[in-house]
Amino acid sequence: MAPAPDSSQREAARTLEILKRLREIEESILARAPEHDLEPSLDRIRAVMELAGEPQRTFPVIHLTGTNGKTTTARVIESVLREMGLKTGRFTSPHLHTMLERIAIGGAPIEAEKFLRAYDEVIGLIDIVDARSAAEGEPRMTYFEVLVAVAYAAFADAPVDVAIVEVGMGGSWDATNVADGVVSVITPIALDHQHFLGDTETDIALEKSGIIKADGIAISATQADPAVATILRERAEEVGAQIASEGEQFGIEGADVAVGGQALTVRGLAATYEDLFLPFHGTHMAQNAAVAIAAVEAFLGGGEQPLDIDVLKAGLAAATSPGRLEVVRRSPTVLVDAAHNPAGARALRDGLEEAFTFTTLVGVVAILKDKDATEMLEILEPVLDEVIVTRTTSPRAMRPNDLGEIAKGVFGESRVTVVDDLPDALDRAAGIADGAGVGGGVLATGSVITAAEVRMLLGVTDA
Repeated sequence: MAPAPDSSQREAARTLEILKRLREIEESILARAPEHDLEPSLDRIRAVMELAGEPQRTFPVIHLTGTNGKTTTARVIESVLREMGLKTGRFTSPHLHTMLERIAIGGAPIEAEKFLRAYDEVIGLIDIVDARSAAEGEPRMTYFEVLVAVAYAAFADAPVDVAIVEVGMGGSWDATNVADGVVSVITPIALDHQHFLGDTETDIALEKSGIIKADGIAISATQADPAVATILRERAEEVGAQIASEGEQFGIEGADVAVGGQALTVRGLAATYEDLFLPFHGTHMAQNAAVAIAAVEAFLGGGEQPLDIDVLKAGLAAATSPGRLEVVRRSPTVLVDAAHNPAGARALRDGLEEAFTFTTLVGVVAILKDKDATEMLEILEPVLDEVIVTRTTSPRAMRPNDLGEIAKGVFGESRVTVVDDLPDALDRAAGIADGAGVGGGVLATGSVITAAEVRMLLGVTDA
């Protein structure tokens, strides 16, 4: 007679069963319409939330939109609020390595078992809404909508003291907008996803302004187009919200490069905070931090009560933002950055010039087919000595030969190498950087997927 399994064996078997079921559910969710092929409507997610008893109304929400900087700003807000003793939920997208990263509780990706529990709570309701949609000739819920439903259920179950929620795309009809943010945050708005959001920055601003809600407080980063700032102010006035703008009510007073990041002085809504250390590089990251600080002030005291300086310092110093101008290897230095549009490329270029002094910097660039590759490469050209174009494993990736032709038109043929596979491209770039000596480095960029796959190739998987 075989001996009964001991507790460690039972636990191992249970863990395997959880992981197996998680893989099955991930495959089921991925089989739905992807987030880049969405169906602009709140009808489906609203119906699920109503059937679920409105879990998104059981906790206050800080809601973020914009074109770039949303995830970093969300993570800084979360880090500061956690340092203040609050239990946080965070919903961001896309993920780097695993779907579980999108839903964080207490600063860490949701545990698989808790994800499954929240999924089980909503999947029956999703099936009901899918059936209704099918009967009316409408599509079923999308990948993103399902994850929003799971996130809100998980946050209610935890329960969290506050949820920091990043939109997937847009604002008014983004699935996350079934929640009403007591604080809405608008990071810089630029052109991206024009086929869904509109062809001008003002069109995009109109859509994104939809997260500003009645009696809330809106926090806006500096907007390059004054017309965008006007749209945001008008929306706030229309719904009866307060609005505070970077450069007017708050902003960066001073910034200096420091080892591993930068030293900041930030004028907040309620006080000026000196000697802050931010473990990120670049002016854009400092601006993200200033917006985050204003958002925390708005959430905790309506923007009228100063934050405890020691708690703020600790919260900022503990913040992380994987895949954003991140050093993932030394000797040679390898940076990854998730820049995937011209505005992101511009912030990346400026951050490189401010914080790094490479004698030779080799770019490993893989861009998705629906992005403006020409403008992105033109922006990065002054900071890259050579560029190796390649592709990720994404089916949306631009073919290396096609991207290579674009790159040759920007850099000249002598500075461009086409390598079909990303691992080989990374090896080639590292070899060139090594040959350049102590000042050689590699920058991998072009999409979130590029940053994620290079991180994985180098054994970095935390997020």
